[in-house]
Amino acid sequence: MYKIYNTVGDETQTITSLNEKGSWINVINPTKAELAKISYETGALYEFLEAPLDDEERPRIEVEENQALIIISIPIVVRNGTVNYDTLPLGIIVTDAQIITVCLEENEILNDLVNGRIKAFWTYKKTRLTLQILYKTASYFLKYLKEIDRKTNEIEETLHGSTENEELIKLLNLGKSLVYFTTALRLNEVVMKKILRTKVLKMYEEDEDLLEDVITENGQAMDMSEVYSKNLNGLMDAFASIISNNQNKVMKFLTSITIILSVPTLIASFYGMNVSLPLEKSPFGFTAVVLISVFSSMLALFTLNRKNML
Repeated sequence: MYKIYNTVGDETQTITSLNEKGSWINVINPTKAELAKISYETGALYEFLEAPLDDEERPRIEVEENQALIIISIPIVVRNGTVNYDTLPLGIIVTDAQIITVCLEENEILNDLVNGRIKAFWTYKKTRLTLQILYKTASYFLKYLKEIDRKTNEIEETLHGSTENEELIKLLNLGKSLVYFTTALRLNEVVMKKILRTKVLKMYEEDEDLLEDVITENGQAMDMSEVYSKNLNGLMDAFASIISNNQNKVMKFLTSITIILSVPTLIASFYGMNVSLPLEKSPFGFTAVVLISVFSSMLALFTLNRKNML
């Protein structure tokens, strides 16, 4: 699937022509036939169009035949899976006439562009549009990192009295997301610095300022991700011990209850034997045995309570 956008004046419109100069082609999970059509009509290299569709593709820059391929990792929210957040490759192909973005899934970053949530957005300003995508990517990393921190705090509140592993598994999944984020942010930074250093894109002074802002934003996200990851690892170690301790407390309590209940059982067992026993001919024998059992249980309860066994 693909859509084509073109800015006329200050208004961005959807068009149908693939070879319209100054347009932006947004390609999402395309078929091979669509890739071949886009490549034929725009002149974009087929291998450039296909590269971002590998979900294991690493961020990088490649220049060939006056075309630049920039691949970055973008953050996404996973609705169903073992992790809450993940990353996907996003390819940005800059040709002489157009800019093309390629991704496996729809994402909030490009949707913000489509829905006009980014100011000063023109499809024909290819370098600025590329930098705006990079800036929006860093911003979403920061947004999702704050969500991870909030979820970590929520899980932390429930872990204090927990004896189950469910919360630890949630923390483990958040930890995986942080590892993915940290790796992606580090590789994205390499790409951004290479853009600034090598000038693979034609940039004006304001573009260089924007790119430096992007690098700063990305660096802030990377620092946050590393700090949250370290904190999360410490929390997991601490709360693994807490869960184990809570389970020990439960076992200690159940053991104490077993001891208290075994006292009257033991006395009743003695008086169930077919031998001569005290009070066996007394009309108050049963009452006495019950009172002795209750008194012994209370004594055991008092002793265990003083030793903090309950």
